[in-house]
Amino acid sequence: MRMIREKTIVQLTYLPKIFPVNCYLVEEEDSLTLVDAALPGNVEAILQAAQQLGKPINRIVLTHAHEDHIGALDGLKERLPAAQVFISYRDAKLLQGDRSLEPSEPNTPIRGGVPKNVRTRPDVLLRDGDAIGSLLAVASPGHTPGSMSFLDTRNNMLIVGDAFQTRAGVAVSGQLRLLFPFPAMATWDKHTSLESARRLRALKPTAIAAGHGNMVLKPALSLGKAIADAERSLAKASRKGSA
Repeated sequence: MRMIREKTIVQLTYLPKIFPVNCYLVEEEDSLTLVDAALPGNVEAILQAAQQLGKPINRIVLTHAHEDHIGALDGLKERLPAAQVFISYRDAKLLQGDRSLEPSEPNTPIRGGVPKNVRTRPDVLLRDGDAIGSLLAVASPGHTPGSMSFLDTRNNMLIVGDAFQTRAGVAVSGQLRLLFPFPAMATWDKHTSLESARRLRALKPTAIAAGHGNMVLKPALSLGKAIADAERSLAKASRKGSA
């Protein structure tokens, strides 16, 4: 896996030039937090990256429960039995393969690769505002009902999962980019995604680190453009629907 460091965050990317799947190692003083778990075959590469950094992975934090973000989870937990696993209270249900919706949620089918037969059970169920080391959990539903982003409070770098993609251009989850359409195709609710995107922009991140694509530094302009594009797209779709 390719390794790229920006301050306290190391991006690990499988197939960076073809079909980039990212996970992240966040450095604490004496340990590492792994954010997302990529694909099943990535266990050794993730462990080797941690070894290069010279610190143990003590926490595995999941932005959401799609297969390309939890693929190596079981394999890593077998090798790191003491590592705590964190996921949002809402997406813990999805992690168990349960696609059912809550009564308060938009009646839109959950899309994407929902895992089956995951053995690992989370140790901590996260809610908005929880702290995990130096990371702040920020609820950012839309791609899935329980998607979360994680803000490094030391430098305001923001790991967004699939709330945005940066491959083929920065885009709000659900907005199609023909050169890399897969995050959009796997998005649950576009309107909720847009609300979350606005909330994440309001945090004024110094960088965004997405599940697919390179990290974007000083992303204010890119986020503003992506949100404006999503607003126009959803407004156009609304007009067509009411015509």
